[in-house]
Amino acid sequence: MVSPAIALAFIPFLLTVLIRYRHYILLFYRAVLVRRLQDLITGRSREERAFQYVLTHALPGTAESILDTFDHWCTKIEYLSNIGPKKGKVLDRLIGDMAPKTVLELGTHCGYAAVRIARLLELGARLYTVEMDEENARIAEKIIRLAGFDDDTVELIIGHSEDVIPQFRERFGVDRIDFVFMDHWKRCYLRDLQLLEESGLIGKGSIILADNVIFPGAPHFLRYIKSSGLYQYRIHRATLEYFPGIRDGMAELTYMGTT
Repeated sequence: MVSPAIALAFIPFLLTVLIRYRHYILLFYRAVLVRRLQDLITGRSREERAFQYVLTHALPGTAESILDTFDHWCTKIEYLSNIGPKKGKVLDRLIGDMAPKTVLELGTHCGYAAVRIARLLELGARLYTVEMDEENARIAEKIIRLAGFDDDTVELIIGHSEDVIPQFRERFGVDRIDFVFMDHWKRCYLRDLQLLEESGLIGKGSIILADNVIFPGAPHFLRYIKSSGLYQYRIHRATLEYFPGIRDGMAELTYMGTT
């Protein structure tokens, strides 16, 4: 049995841990515990709950209203790992400056970033967005159409990125992807970047933006882009979406090709 004196000696240590890691503890509470509790109470997934909130509170056909409603839900009600409004401004700026004709998103989830990208595309440009989870893809499809974007602007592809990328050119008749946004499994970033290289889908000047490279992190991906000599890159320092106390970042890559 632990004596009271020993137990008291641990209190300062425990308080230090709680204070130091309070943001991560809160993230675990909101992202895991609250989610599981609400799943049991409602009988619906977190993504379904988010869609129902957007459906009943956002203005249909208005992308900004869809995004603002999502952001409110994620900030005030339940956590959802969208890119969010702050890091979203980096994405907005790159899309606006580049005016890409063909965009590939890896990791649609609920469609937040797809709506964010699509609202800035010029006439005739197209976004292909890939989601491996069929249920999330079904919800994302509703969100994208609710925002007013049809198949000619946003095409949702259900499948695993490692299967979609090698077949992309033949399946969709696309010779070059101007802009790639990565926000799927972080362990897949490097594999999929190399698949894009091998397939010839990215060319000189193509831009790749990868989210969450600091937290939860993509260390192998970062090491590769720094050592390969194929990219000019910069890291946009930021915080985790909807959690200003947790440091994060986005990697912006410009493909320079082989010499």
